[in-house]
Amino acid sequence: MADSSERLAEMFPKLTATQIARLLPVGRRRRFAAGEVIYERGSAKRAFYVLLEGRVEIAGPSRVGEERVTVHEAGEFTGEVDMISGRHSLVGARALDATELLEIDLADLRHIVQTDTELSELFLRAFVLRRAYLIANTVGGLVLVGSGHSADTLRLKAFLVRNGHPHVYLDVDRDPGVDALLEHFQIGVGDVPVLMCQDRDRAMRNPSNAQVAAALGFNIDLDEGHVHDLIVVGAGPSGLAAAVYAASEGLDVVVLESSAPGGQAGSSSRIENYLGFPMGISGQDLAGRAFLQAEKFGANLAVARVAAGLTCGDRRLRVTCVDGGTVQGNAVVVATGAAYRKLTVPELGRFEGNGVYYGATRVEAQLCDGEEIVVVGGGNSAGQAAVFLSGIARHVHLLVRGAGLTDSMSRYLIRRIEESPAITLRPYTQIEALEGDGRLQRVCWRSAGAAEREVRDIRHVFSMTGADANTRWLGGCLALDDQRFVKTGVDLTPEELEAAQWPLRRRPYQFETSLSRVFAVGDVRSGSMKRVASAVGEGSAAVQLVHKILAE
Repeated sequence: MADSSERLAEMFPKLTATQIARLLPVGRRRRFAAGEVIYERGSAKRAFYVLLEGRVEIAGPSRVGEERVTVHEAGEFTGEVDMISGRHSLVGARALDATELLEIDLADLRHIVQTDTELSELFLRAFVLRRAYLIANTVGGLVLVGSGHSADTLRLKAFLVRNGHPHVYLDVDRDPGVDALLEHFQIGVGDVPVLMCQDRDRAMRNPSNAQVAAALGFNIDLDEGHVHDLIVVGAGPSGLAAAVYAASEGLDVVVLESSAPGGQAGSSSRIENYLGFPMGISGQDLAGRAFLQAEKFGANLAVARVAAGLTCGDRRLRVTCVDGGTVQGNAVVVATGAAYRKLTVPELGRFEGNGVYYGATRVEAQLCDGEEIVVVGGGNSAGQAAVFLSGIARHVHLLVRGAGLTDSMSRYLIRRIEESPAITLRPYTQIEALEGDGRLQRVCWRSAGAAEREVRDIRHVFSMTGADANTRWLGGCLALDDQRFVKTGVDLTPEELEAAQWPLRRRPYQFETSLSRVFAVGDVRSGSMKRVASAVGEGSAAVQLVHKILAE
């Protein structure tokens, strides 16, 4: 009970008279009559309010209907993480009594959290805890109707979860009342997945991630005429680190992310060897904190904006997006990471999202509760997945092509795997075939020296085998190594610099590419360590070099 009370006090703290006095000069007093709406659910870029007198009800739709989240009293304040991001509000606010509020613009709020250490900690902790409450209680009015047999359902669930957006999930095969809901929107079962926004009484049939981001207000409006100090492409650990350090040092930063913060690390169930987290932290939680930190310092982040090209010849750098938009900048950090290599088995595409997965978060784990599963790969991501899933699945088969794990996996993970009766390590083993009618039902693998391949009734395979660099979008602008990772610094040969028409007397800086003022960091860079800590280090170090080139 004490822990619960302490958490509530952090979620809904009451400001002292001294703290309110510090806020008075940056706000303006406003009065609302009893019953008057202060802001509607779905509004964007609204003000931040501190209650001076009266009471304010905060409410929003949930699984059980309209739900009162809390009632704020004098000394308390409104808002959650959307106060920093400027996204659409998931709740509405209404005065219960004659109420006086201190209204503070979001730009002034952001300045406060950057400069006032005490209030920054108090506000941000409350915002994060409130968003966690909204997610846990599915407050927000978003309903995803889908099927466990649909790859696009899994895609949309993962997109919403990894972007921290509350939603109710209804399965057409299990949940009662789904037929009536579909009939209300005049949608057939064959149209699922469907995303429904209750407040707007509208439905989107199998929307793309970009369409969802636009509908939910995830994105900033990109001004194509504005020239940013720095464009960061990719919001994995290296890209977020670059955004945090650049924005905190006063640079005008925009981040383009194709899916959700965290990159490949965001799909890690638990990272236990990252400095400062002795109990470990999930990749999604780490990414969420870094994302909020970047926004706190003023970085602008655009989700589901997929980079499609980089200019090579102009003095001004431009990144074009798949949706046709263009972003201009004086410097670019390429942090697009790498994607897990696909299994070389026939008809793989039929089972991707229908039994074959490239992440091991709770979204995918829910599908294999109590079942026998396969994890393929010998790196840390595969080891983290095997350990995490062994607590959910009945048994985990860890398949590796080589003799074992010692050359590619951290020792703490190897020890966990060796000590777990729920994990069987299968060296010199490869999957030869996947079988199933509509979704995966059987896995066929062969071990070295075995006379015949083994066939198992397994419905879930987690593929984490090596990685291919996400560099196709660069279109030949940058020098790449034989594996198509971006070459930087001393790894660039004189011949490569001559071919790229390197314009400066100096050689490229440490993380600089063959195109001046363009840097590459993290997993996309040739020779990188493929670890979260090193990616964060590269992203932050690159910002110091960005300052140098901006001064040239």
